[in-house]
Parts: sequence; structure tokens; C-alpha cells
Amino acid sequence: QVQLVESGGGLVQAGGSLRLSCAASGRTNSRYAVGWFRQAPGKEREFVATINWNGVGTYYADSVKGRFTISRDNNRNTVYLQMNGLRPEDTAVYYCAAARYTGVVLTARDYDSWGQGTQVTVSS
Repeated sequence: QVQLVESGGGLVQAGGSLRLSCAASGRTNSRYAVGWFRQAPGKEREFVATINWNGVGTYYADSVKGRFTISRDNNRNTVYLQMNGLRPEDTAVYYCAAARYTGVVLTARDYDSWGQGTQVTVSS
């Protein structure tokens, strides 16, 4: 199993940028997809973005398309989420997750490992 640790969250003004990192350890020699999800207070967890095992395939939620970019560096066992043009509605705890699939994975229940989350707060 893969263990995940997120970092890079913080407080930013609307229109600003943050880059989240998701560092993996454990069985990182296996091919796995990674996804980012977020959960705002009082709301359900929602899908943000996913990337396949080699970084060629990506998929984004409509709400972040064109503003967020997911990427991965398998040499560093790290997946990134570059977030530009942040809005107050992007405020949430962001989680990364790993799935034992080689393609993109959109559904939370298909992920096997989850990080502890990192808080992103966007002020207006």
C-alpha cells in the first residue's frame, strides 16, 4: 500500500496561487493513479483532478478546469496540484489519494490510500 502526505496548503487572497504536493512512500514501485479531492465545511467531498500512472492522462472537475493543473514526478514519488486564479469557493481541505489503477480514476471509492489533508483558505 502507498502512504501519502499532503503539503502546501495555506491562506491566500482571491486570484492568488498555491501549489499542493502529495508525497508517496511505501509501495511506490507499483503503477498507481493519483487524485485530488476536497471537502468544504458542511459539504460532501468532491473530486478535483486525477492523473494516471505515467502522467500522460489527466482529468479535471469542471469547476477547476483551466485554473488547476495536476502533474507528477515519479522520480520523486510526488504529485502536484498547481492552483491558479483561486476563488473563495475553492476553500476546503484538500486530500490526495492513490488507486491501484494505471488510468485516471474519478470515483473516491476506487481509491485505496488517502492522505491526512491540507487546508486551503481563499479570502475575498
